[in-house]
Order: sequence, then C-alpha cells, then structure tokens
Amino acid sequence: MPRPPLTRPVPAAEPASTATAMAESPPGRHAGAGAGRLLRALLRPRRRALTLVAVWSVVEGIPGLLSGLLIAAAADRGFLAGRPGVGLAWLGGLGFALLVKAVATRVMFPYLAAVVEPLRDDLVRAVVTTTVTRAADDTAAPDAAAVTRLTTQVSLVRNLVVALLRSSRQLGVSLVAALAGLLVLSPPAAVIVAVPVLVALGMFAWLLRHLVARERVLVLADETLTVRASPVLAGLRDVAACGADEQAFTTMRVAVAAQAAATRAVAWAGTGRRLVVAIGGHLPMVVLLLAAPSLTGGGHLSAGEIVGAMTYLVTGLTPALGALTSGVGTWGVELAVTLRRLAETIALPTASASVSSPVTAVPRPITAGDGHELRADRLSFAYAPQAAPVVHELTLTIPEGEHVAVVGPSGIGKSTLSLLLTGLRRPIAGEVRLGGVPLEAIPERELRSKVALVPQEAYIFAGTVRENLAYLCPETVADTTGTTGATGTAGTAGTAGTADGTTADGATVATALDARLRAAADAVGAAALVNRLGGLDATIDDPAALSAGERQLLALARVHASPARVVILDEATCHLDPAAEARAETAFATREGTLIVIAHRISSARRAHRVLLMDGATALTGTHDDLVTRSVLYADLVGHWQDHDHPVTRN
Repeated sequence: MPRPPLTRPVPAAEPASTATAMAESPPGRHAGAGAGRLLRALLRPRRRALTLVAVWSVVEGIPGLLSGLLIAAAADRGFLAGRPGVGLAWLGGLGFALLVKAVATRVMFPYLAAVVEPLRDDLVRAVVTTTVTRAADDTAAPDAAAVTRLTTQVSLVRNLVVALLRSSRQLGVSLVAALAGLLVLSPPAAVIVAVPVLVALGMFAWLLRHLVARERVLVLADETLTVRASPVLAGLRDVAACGADEQAFTTMRVAVAAQAAATRAVAWAGTGRRLVVAIGGHLPMVVLLLAAPSLTGGGHLSAGEIVGAMTYLVTGLTPALGALTSGVGTWGVELAVTLRRLAETIALPTASASVSSPVTAVPRPITAGDGHELRADRLSFAYAPQAAPVVHELTLTIPEGEHVAVVGPSGIGKSTLSLLLTGLRRPIAGEVRLGGVPLEAIPERELRSKVALVPQEAYIFAGTVRENLAYLCPETVADTTGTTGATGTAGTAGTAGTADGTTADGATVATALDARLRAAADAVGAAALVNRLGGLDATIDDPAALSAGERQLLALARVHASPARVVILDEATCHLDPAAEARAETAFATREGTLIVIAHRISSARRAHRVLLMDGATALTGTHDDLVTRSVLYADLVGHWQDHDHPVTRN
C-alpha cells in the first residue's frame, strides 16, 4: 500500500535532554492547540456517532433536570398537604424519568463504541506509519520512544476518551441540568448557589494550567526513561563485559528519579481539586441551610422548595462537580497532554482531496487503458529535499509482456525504482503511467490488482497455506463463500457469480481456486514445499519457522496466482539456489504479463529480453551482450557476479 500523505512534516525524535528541556518549559498560551487539532482530526470522521451520543446524553439528563421540581411538588402538594397519594404520584414521575435515563444509556453505548474503537485504530496506524516511514527514509535515528507512544500513550488516549465520554459527559450534563432546574425552581436559591459555583469553576480553570504543565513533565519523563533504558537493557551483556555497571546504574537512576518526581508533582497538584469541590459543592449547601429560615419565613421559598433545592445540590450539583473536576482534572489533563505529545510526533493521513473538493459531476472511474505498457517519463526521486536524487530524470518504456532486468551497484536506487514503478512512492518530478494513465489516477484497488511487487523479505502470515497463496485473489476467495463474483451476479448461499452472470456451485469455484493455487506453486517450484507443509489446508502457525527461501517460494506462488499483469521481483529469489531461481523467473517470464527483475545474479540479466543499467548519473538499456561491449560498469558487474558465483581457486 502506498504511504498516505502526511498533514505535516514529521519531526525528528527528541533526545532525552531535549525532552527534559521541553518538560521544564511552561505550557504557553497554545499548549493545547496541537492536542485540540489532533482530537478534532480523530473525531471528525465520526461526527454522526458523536451527535447521537450527545442527543442521548441530553435524554440522560432529564432526571437531573426534573428531580428537584418533582420532589418539591411531592412535598408541597402531597405529603405536607396531607395527600400522600399525590406525593407518591409525583415521586412516580421521577421514577419514570430514571427509567428513561436507563434506556438512553443502553441505547447510547453502541454509538460510544463507534467513536472510541476506530479512534484507537487510527492512532495506532498513524504512530506505526510515521515511525516506519522515518526509519525507512533514514531521516533520523530509530525513535525508541515510539514504543512508549504505541504501547502506553495510544492505549491511554483510548481509555481516557472512554472515561470522559462515559462519566464526565454524563456528569457534565447533570451539572448543567441541576443548575437549570434550580433556576426554574427558585431564582433566589439559584443566585445563592451560583456565586460559589462560579468561584469554584474559576479556581479550577486556573488549576488546570498547572495540572497540564506537570502532567506534560510526567509524559516526557516516561519517554526519557524508555529512551535511556532501551540501549541499557538491550546491551546488558556488553555492560557487564565492559564493567560499565555503575555508569548504566547512574543513567537509569537519574531517569527513574525524574519520573518519580514528576509523578509526585502531579499528585500534589491534584489535591487542589478537593478545594474546588468544597467551595462549589459543599459551601452552597451550608449557605442555603443557613438562609432557609429567613427564606421560608419571608415567603420566598416553601418548605418543599427548600427540599427540592437541597435535592439538586446533594444528588446533582455536588457529586457532578466533584466527579467532573476529578475526571477533567485527571483524565482530561492526561488526555490533553498525551494528545499534544502524539501531535508533536506523528502525522495523521489526510483525507483524499476529492473529499474536501466540491464535486460537480460523477466521473467515470479511471482505469488503465492501452494495455499494460509501463512508462516512466523524466522520473526523479530523492529521500530528502537537500539530498542528491537517487533516480534522476529517468525515461523508460516497458511494453506489455517484456522481460526486463534492472542492474547496478548496491545502493544505486534499484529498489527505489521498483517502489516508484508500483506507485508505493511518489516521485519528486516526472510521472509513471500504466496503460497511458498516471498511477495516482488509477483507483488503489485496481492498481494493486494489476501491479505486484515481491520484495527481498517475503511476508508470510499465520494462517493456512491456501489463505497465504490466495491473498492477492480476493474476488476468487470471496466467490468460494457465495458472494458476488468479479463480474457475475450473487447467487444464494453456497453459490458464486461467474463471468457470464450465472451462478456456479461454491464447491466448483473452490476447486478451481485450489487448482489455480497448485498450478502456481508448481510453476515457481513451491509444490514440494506445499506438500511437505501438509497441502493447502495445512496451517502455518509460526511463519518465522520457515526458512527465508521457503517464505520466498510461497510469496512467489502467491503473486503468480494473482491477476497482476505487471510483476516486479526485487531480489525476490536471493535466498534460492541458482536452479530454483531460474525456475521461478522462467515461470513469471512465460506467464502472461510484464516481468521486471531487480537482478542480483548475472543469470537473471542473461535471461531478460532487455537490461536497464543504473549508475546514478545515467541509465543505459540494451541486451546483455550489447551492454557488455558498451558499458565498462556493466562489464565490471558481470565479472564480479561471475567471480562471486564461480570463485576461482588460486594455489
């Protein structure tokens, strides 16, 4: 899959000293800007689910809004008036409101899951993509702190979002509902309560700034500890052998002490939340009780309204304020700091330009036309803006069905060219066309079905042999389960679509698929391996137990069975002996379509119709015999290959 475009340049990993310095700096006015942008980017695709969560949250707040009013009515119009039946009826209304709240909570949870779980997946994808991309581009040293971000920070964000949406969301609604109900019940009581609540909220806003600053110190201390611990733990044997125990201990002790100090600072800052609850929750109850005699004596409030007001304070406002300050002051602060740190170190894939651009018409899907000719026009690529191009203004045409070998010194850009020709990397200049259509204009699914790359390190996943070999045949695999075929019509369960639109028995399609997979395995020389593993139904529990050559044979059979019309083998047979390599390459050369081989043996170049020689500044094409006479570099490569494959014994 091609790397998605990034929303911002990816910064280099911070060394421990830099992380510590950042931790000691003040958060600044825009401390939460990056966190807010990242959170909005994560939640934007799930606006519908969030809207439904908000709607049902309002429904959940109905008991908090009505509780004081209903209890006041039950007291004044029922029990205090000598009419207990009426009082019970009003309390029954409160019970019904609580039942509605329970139903709303039950209905809301699936929408809550639809927000949280994809959010976690997007973060994991972004962290892995950014880390692997930076490591592949060699723009910085491997970022050991990425382990903390992937295993700790991403899980923390997921859990915090769950906690905030489940608890603080409901309690925030309850807080607003209690204040609104109190205002409807008795404006004088609402005024008495509102003053200390506003003071408490102001104090909490001031406290949050310090909580965020100290939580950020803790997050960076965690990362610093990971960065310093990773090389020590990985090299314990070397540490012991070199007698560097004391130095390693000092390094770890400093990092551990910094993390412990940061943890204590966060704990001490959190104690201020108790003062906020005391002022905003407990003080209004005391003031209202002290003022109750004068309010009732002056006719401003009835006894039932005093009970209703206290109900709002005891069951609504005080617990909601306490839980809200605890949740936002703990979970919210951790979420803001963690998101900010992730925003500094990762980049989310941007949406496709077509999503944000106005659409005036629905165009016909672009497909590769004019066969499968592959054409590179003035193609250039560099791994960094200031770096010398690895591929420089390369123009090349490979007609459909041609067999081309790409050769050149190590590190000259052969593998980079394979990524450009498959669309897995985008050039900085020029373009690649398949069948006359630019690669970026071809739908991703169609491009991946037409162009296949087999890298040097073959990927085999845990599963059956059949699942591994059929991985690039999704339409055929789907047909065996009774779904719609590639061009046919879906039949009933157990049937599958065929090319003429009729339905075929699922067993027949499955048999055809198995025959196709066995033929591919036999063609590339993997049939004996498949039989030794136990056939197509055999399970590969541990792919690492296979040798590198065995994994390459299975990967070659997988691509041979696929519908790909352009196949690029990037040293995909380097772990096979020359005879096995010749059989595999011959199988692809005689297969319908185009074959491009990144050669690592002279025999691969001799088998090709044409050879592309890359030497950095220029690129030459010709037959093997032609290039031997035209290019000194190619002649040297041929001599090196021959000496390597057939070393001369000197006495």
